Amino acid sequence: MTGQNKSDVPIQGDQEEEAIQNEKVRLLKGYSSMIISIAAITMSLFHLYTGLFGVFESILQRAAHLGFALILVFAIYKPSRKAAKNQSIPWFEWIFIALSIVSYSYFVMHAQEIQSRMSYIEQLTPLEMALGFIACLSLIEATRRVIGNTLVILILVCLVYGFWGHLITGELGHREFTPMWIIDHLFYTASGVFGTPLGVSATFIFLFILFGKFLEVSGAGNFFINLSVAGMGKYRGGPAKTAIVASSILGTISGSAVANTATTGAFTIPLMKKTGYKKQFAGAVEAVSSTGGQIMPPIMGASAFIIAAYLGIPYMELAVAAIIPAVLYYLSLFIQVDLRAKRNGLHGIQDGRLPKTWDIFKRGFHFLIPLVVIVVLLIGGSSPMKAGLYAIIATILVAAIRTASRLSIKQIVKALDLGAKASLETVIACASAGLIIGIISLTGIGLKFSSIIIDLSGGVLILALVFTMITSIILGMGLPTVAAYIVQVPLTIPALVELGVAPIAAHLFVFYFAALSAITPPVALAAFAAAGISGSEPMKTGLTAMRLGIAAYIVPYLFVYGEQLLLIGGISQIILSIATAVIGVIGIASGAEGWLLRHAYWYERVILFAGSLLMIFPGIYTDIVGVITLLFVYLLQKSVRKDAQVEQPSQLKEM
Repeated sequence: MTGQNKSDVPIQGDQEEEAIQNEKVRLLKGYSSMIISIAAITMSLFHLYTGLFGVFESILQRAAHLGFALILVFAIYKPSRKAAKNQSIPWFEWIFIALSIVSYSYFVMHAQEIQSRMSYIEQLTPLEMALGFIACLSLIEATRRVIGNTLVILILVCLVYGFWGHLITGELGHREFTPMWIIDHLFYTASGVFGTPLGVSATFIFLFILFGKFLEVSGAGNFFINLSVAGMGKYRGGPAKTAIVASSILGTISGSAVANTATTGAFTIPLMKKTGYKKQFAGAVEAVSSTGGQIMPPIMGASAFIIAAYLGIPYMELAVAAIIPAVLYYLSLFIQVDLRAKRNGLHGIQDGRLPKTWDIFKRGFHFLIPLVVIVVLLIGGSSPMKAGLYAIIATILVAAIRTASRLSIKQIVKALDLGAKASLETVIACASAGLIIGIISLTGIGLKFSSIIIDLSGGVLILALVFTMITSIILGMGLPTVAAYIVQVPLTIPALVELGVAPIAAHLFVFYFAALSAITPPVALAAFAAAGISGSEPMKTGLTAMRLGIAAYIVPYLFVYGEQLLLIGGISQIILSIATAVIGVIGIASGAEGWLLRHAYWYERVILFAGSLLMIFPGIYTDIVGVITLLFVYLLQKSVRKDAQVEQPSQLKEM
């Protein structure tokens, strides 16, 4: 008996030691979580304060904004995918956090002095050089963790070009710049990291991201989804139409096609599969719907604030100009979903299984008030920053109307916490893009790149547009939409403007294709996220998504050649352009889906595409020929409709 007790002693001791160790780990996790939340909440409160009482000097506001973000990045994002998750902040992360605090605190505390100094003339001190170098390294490392290697590689290529590009002979070379000159330009002026993109992020965008989290915590997301289900569920292809409506509303607020796909797709994709849509089609519908949220006014995923800032126009002017292209995008998707449901004999959800639209609306109509507040304030001339701030206040107030949505102090704190964390990708993307823009502006490579595009295209606009489209999509595959757009502002847009494209059309052209990269193979991130939910093959889902979004690949060319689609021009011209574009989009959707009144044979689809393109491109003669062509296909299908109905839609190959 004594021997048995002795043998138990070390075992019991090991268990006690393990229990003590587990308790230490638990406490460390708790402390780490608390520190992260305090930093996130403080970041949100800082922006609410500046929204209420006015922003600080540009360098101070932007440096504080980025400094908060870097602290959160190094506390939350692990140095590699293999690193252990859900653990306390490792000791080496505190080094990154400390370096970020020291370097960016210097910019905050000396903001006025930095802004008043004579750049490139007054020499930087060794301390300022060291702090600029540390700030650059910490930003690049944060970019690697948050955005990925693609943007880091672009940054490093630009930095190498800035330091050693003078060794290149010919047109691509530039004058020699000292390290001090480069650090000065990137961190001690408003032409680099602390430039326009980070400025917009530090004012307008952050508050709109925070607004989205307040809506989420209050339950507004569920209201929009339930209202979409109640309103669209009973119609043919109802679940897919529900996904379109819900994702367009939530996507315009969230600003991330992938995040919105994962959020709303968890509900809409299984619902579509249950009613008969094949899994790859269901995933593609959700991906295209969520991607379209970035181009849907009034918020446009907050990226529109940066576009408006670059154009130097009121935000509402840009939002109004983007309405018709966004409507055409969703019209095409809606028609294809409806035709697919008709082709496969799919029906809506029975009324008995659907919630009543009026009942859902009565319980959650107050969630629409903050969106109305935004639109009214922007139309009234208020700044986007004030609109975002008052929308947050309106959300808190209207949520109190009903007990179920009323926000407690704990929920408000949670929204502040989530809002700051949700902003990190945008903050880091805008700041790191500033490194690229800084080198481009310093070396003058932007103008040279524009000249190269013009030379390659031979001065032919359509070729320049194609080159720009390819560049936008490729950049968008590896970067967030905001970063992909910002990088091109000094590179490709000047070439388009020089070839006669209106500035607003040039900016929107680049932005649209940067957004469409989310559904364009081979790297269609939104489609791949949807495939993970639907259980379909990622590449097939991406190809299906690309077909569903086909109108979006055409519409940007249309508003470049016909500014009437951006609501620029006379009323009669605008109405005619919209009417012909709508008819053309219907024809394109029918051709892409292979169904009009019945299954369309290959030659009918070719004619549909040709006639639709003629209708969409401006010009009275093209419109007349287009109408005749589409009418011919309609009459042809109608005349042989009875014979064609012997085909079984269920036997048609999934496209």
